[in-house]
Amino acid sequence: MHPALIICGAAVCGAGAGAACMPFVNRYLIKLEKNKLSIKGCALFITVLALLWAAVFALKGWDPSAFLLSLAASALLSLSLIDWKTYEIPFAYNVFIFALGVVALLFDLTHWYEYVIGFFAISLPLLGLFYLSKGTAIGGGDVKLMAACGMLLGWKLALLGFVLGCIIGSVVHILRMKLSGEKHVLAMGPYLSIGVFLAALFGDAAIAWYLSMLGL
Repeated sequence: MHPALIICGAAVCGAGAGAACMPFVNRYLIKLEKNKLSIKGCALFITVLALLWAAVFALKGWDPSAFLLSLAASALLSLSLIDWKTYEIPFAYNVFIFALGVVALLFDLTHWYEYVIGFFAISLPLLGLFYLSKGTAIGGGDVKLMAACGMLLGWKLALLGFVLGCIIGSVVHILRMKLSGEKHVLAMGPYLSIGVFLAALFGDAAIAWYLSMLGL
C-alpha cells in the first residue's frame, strides 16, 4: 500500500477514534470538574488525535505496533486533557494502556522480561516516593501511568519517556510560572504522556545513537 494512503487512512481512523473518545472524556470532565469541552475544544481534540495517528503510521508503517501505539496515543491524549483540567488520571485509562502492553508482550514473547521489568522499573520507585511524600511529590495516577506505559514499551523506552516527561514538565512549568507570575499546581500526566509518546516513536534510534557515542 502506498505510504500516502496509509497516512491518510491513519488520520481518518484517528479522527474516528477522537470522536469515539469524546463522550468518555466529557463524562470524566463533568464528573470531576462539572464542565465539558466546547465544540471547538472537541474539534481540536479530534484534529490532534488524527495528526498523532498519522504521525505514528508515517514513522512505523503498516505494522501491528503502529496500531497499538495509536490506540495508546488516544488514551494518553485523553488522560492528559483530563489531568490538565482536574489533576486526576482516571484509572480506566491506565488499565487500557496496560492491556495494550499485554498485547504487545504477546507479539514479542521472546523479550517478555523487558515488559515485566518495565512494569516495575519506574513505578516501584515512584510508589516509594508517593508514600514518602504522602502524595505531594507525585500522584498515584502518575505511578499507575508509568507502570502501564512500562508494560507497553519495556523498561528502556519507558525510562527514556519518564526522563523526557520530567524534563519537558519542568521546563514548561517554570515558564508558566515566570510568564504568569503565579504558582501553578503541576499536573504530570500530560508531560509524562508526551515523553512516553516521543520515546515510543524515536526512542530506539535515540538509545542506539547514545550507545554508539559511548562506543557500546
